[in-house]
Amino acid sequence: MPGADAKTKGYTRYPASRIVLYNGVTVIHFSLGGAGIMLGYGPSWLAYLFGALYLVFAFVEMYLVMPLKVCPNCVYYGMKNAVCVSGLNVVSAKIARKGDINNFSKRAKGMFCHNNMYITSLALPVIGIIPALIINFSFLLLAIFIVVLTLLLFRFFVLFPRIVCIHCRARNICPNAQSMGLNNK
Repeated sequence: MPGADAKTKGYTRYPASRIVLYNGVTVIHFSLGGAGIMLGYGPSWLAYLFGALYLVFAFVEMYLVMPLKVCPNCVYYGMKNAVCVSGLNVVSAKIARKGDINNFSKRAKGMFCHNNMYITSLALPVIGIIPALIINFSFLLLAIFIVVLTLLLFRFFVLFPRIVCIHCRARNICPNAQSMGLNNK
């Protein structure tokens, strides 16, 4: 496959199909999660407010905080012609200064670190929709819940270990890859 190193199968440039898959799963997860919160607790202005706040939190955490705080410390930031699986290294190079690769692991340190905020953005709609299903059950809300839960499970059991992290050039220093045991593959 073009852009892949034969020895490590690490991608310098992830194939466009994987970038679209990764971002598509993310955007659908966040969007349906926000819609589920709004639908599950609505119709009320509070439901719309909390759904909108969730959407802002999730999208800002992923598509603004990550390129500003995490990406500058990643190996993909300074690599020539490199595109990571999210494509955010390209965005980061335009909006942030290069960081220190030794700080890359800090993405998983502290209570409000990027990793914890990212996990929160993925888990919040799943946790938030459960009470809504009890209070305001509908088959549409149940379908949204099932899709969001399926996307979460797909991300952790298929996307990360088999499609994304296993081919990442940063997997040897990434706390996420280390926690999945992928850093030495």
